[in-house]
Amino acid sequence: MKKLLMGTALTFALALGSVSTAFAAGGPDGTWKRPDGSKAKVWMCGKKLCGKVISGEKKDFNMFGGGLTKQEDGAWKGGMKHPKMGENMNFNGTVKLASGKLSVKGCMLGGMMCDAETWTK
Repeated sequence: MKKLLMGTALTFALALGSVSTAFAAGGPDGTWKRPDGSKAKVWMCGKKLCGKVISGEKKDFNMFGGGLTKQEDGAWKGGMKHPKMGENMNFNGTVKLASGKLSVKGCMLGGMMCDAETWTK
């Protein structure tokens, strides 16, 4: 009986862990750490994805402009700005969520100039 209870408890704990991991990895919403150590907040703004820097030297910098639109392949695309380039530089942005990391890429001049970062939770 003791082994049965231990086995049931272990099975329940593993199942609960799987559900919470799947839920946590469900979308790009949340606070992300950028490679420079600053943090960015990503959230749904209507049907679009919005994001801004919330800590560090460029706090409150709006990175995803008016929001990014979800594509059929699951990526989010739209106008983007880079904190190091200022408000006047616009990029064609792409954000992808994979393996619990957020890939953030911006390109201009037809893809001849690009910059990318990988954000972690």
